Amino acid sequence: MHRDFLNLPRRAAKPRTTGLTHVLDKGLPAPQTQVLLDAVGEFVDIWKFGWGTAYLDRGLDSKLSVLASHGVQACLGGTLLEIAWSQGRVEECLRWAETAGVPLVEVSRGTMPMSLADKTRLIARAAQSFTVLAEVGTKDPGRQLDLADWKDEVSQDLAAGAWLVVTEGRESGTVGTYDASGEVIEEVIDAVAGVAGHERILFEAPQRHQQAWCINRFGPDVNIGNVALDDIVNLETLRLGLRADTAVIAAGPSPRSRA
Repeated sequence: MHRDFLNLPRRAAKPRTTGLTHVLDKGLPAPQTQVLLDAVGEFVDIWKFGWGTAYLDRGLDSKLSVLASHGVQACLGGTLLEIAWSQGRVEECLRWAETAGVPLVEVSRGTMPMSLADKTRLIARAAQSFTVLAEVGTKDPGRQLDLADWKDEVSQDLAAGAWLVVTEGRESGTVGTYDASGEVIEEVIDAVAGVAGHERILFEAPQRHQQAWCINRFGPDVNIGNVALDDIVNLETLRLGLRADTAVIAAGPSPRSRA
């Protein structure tokens, strides 16, 4: 049944260029992926194969077909490419991904000791065959980039050919743009958005209050990443102001009180 009695923010239809929802897949099999996307596929834009799960998935071909049929772009997580880089196997990894039909790859340097110059070269190489998401930030909770380093890396990643810059948050939401308790480090977010504009940034925000903060700060069409598969609909309710975290209370009496 179509519902249209509420005034809600207008969301662009897929394929979207802003307001992207990027989910983190930990290895969901293809049949369950089909069931999930039959129900909520309209809300999902990018499907990241977390860590090396795509490398181990014997049903990868079927899963990629399911994603494509729902207009969802598959993306390799950055850690897999970092490991390939550390072993001198970048070309083999990219060739495998291209043959499999993966359209997006993430380039990061949060795990391996990769220099920014090496990352820039890797982005440029990957961009020859894929749409690239470049992640900025460290996975080590004991380290934090200076604001100048955040801005410089974002700028260089985009110049090298990245489509979007991903701000590190991990699955936990306690590193990168967040402190150890999961609170947003606002000066980092402002610095990153100031370089590229928030439309070119995908904010990893696995926790509900982090998602709500991003929506309240940038609006419902902010790009949000590392969303748990169980939270896809919950995030959309936040985008549309259907939860208290992002709801706007209209002034004036309700229609019933005026009747």
